[in-house]
Amino acid sequence: MLLTRLRQTLALLALVAVGNAVAEPLKVGFVYVSPVGDAGWTYMHEQGRQIVSEEFGDQIETSFVEGVAEGADSERVIRNLAKSGYDLIFTTSFGYMNPTIKAAKRFPRTTFEHATGYKMAKNVGNYMTRDHEARYLAGMVAGAMSKTDVLGFVGAFPIPEVIRGINAYMLGAQQTNPDIKMKVIWVNTWHDPAREREAAESLMLQGADVLAMHTDSPAVIQAAEANGKYATGFNSDMSAYGPKAHLTSAMQHWHNMYRAKIQAVLDGSWKPTSVWHGLAEGANDIAPIHKDVPEPIVALVEQHKAQIIAGDRSVFQGPIYNQSNTIMVSDGQQMTDAELLKFNWYVKGIEGKIPQ
Repeated sequence: MLLTRLRQTLALLALVAVGNAVAEPLKVGFVYVSPVGDAGWTYMHEQGRQIVSEEFGDQIETSFVEGVAEGADSERVIRNLAKSGYDLIFTTSFGYMNPTIKAAKRFPRTTFEHATGYKMAKNVGNYMTRDHEARYLAGMVAGAMSKTDVLGFVGAFPIPEVIRGINAYMLGAQQTNPDIKMKVIWVNTWHDPAREREAAESLMLQGADVLAMHTDSPAVIQAAEANGKYATGFNSDMSAYGPKAHLTSAMQHWHNMYRAKIQAVLDGSWKPTSVWHGLAEGANDIAPIHKDVPEPIVALVEQHKAQIIAGDRSVFQGPIYNQSNTIMVSDGQQMTDAELLKFNWYVKGIEGKIPQ
């Protein structure tokens, strides 16, 4: 009898212990290529992190490391997060792709998600936004507002992601200004305000009166504001940095993708997938359009936006010609995702060559 009661007591204590056990939160880490700041690429990833951190509450524990250079430094940071017990690690820059793959091999029980790359593994997925859709809409505004028929674009690195955005911007501009031309300066950095501003100044000296960029700081907007020119921002709404200059911004929103991927890890359904969301999924949009832009142009932009969301229009639908006036996309055709991921040529109207 005593033995039976002892067993019953032990069983009861075990049940109480299980009932009182608190599940450890999922540890989620983010690696950022530039400082968080209050605008730009990293700022929007950080906004996404904050949103999901609040939504999931005590189910997850998040942290980030900012200003991490691509290459060896990023591999060290990614490995250190994995060593520290992080269950899910988001690496948020194209140049983190190979370091992420290397770290994933060493930590097979850790889940990794890489932004804007194309490589995957058993424990590595990737994700990005169709920012070219918002770029196209911003380009429509820029083309309409140029008086010199010259746009200026500050590019970071000559990779498909950036080239795709430059071309989308130009195709949008041609919708509202068939005579438009565009000059591009490459700065070979994601975040260097001084270099970005210098490039913007050079473009304005070459006749550009509307500027754009695929870099991380608002330096180009500030340069346009100081010189009485227009500009469109990227990643986040940059109107605060140039109230008179800022026409709109091509924005990116990451929280929906972060929410879905975190939930998949939590419920055990995560698999390595490649996610590419756009306007239709709320991953892209444009900031409010400047009051200087004529109402018919605003209405046309909204019309094209609605068509893209509905699937009735593609940014890269034919006919599209390259700089040599060679047809690259025939009338009635559109570029595939596989082709967009390998973009290495300029559309007609863009001056200069893509650096090798």
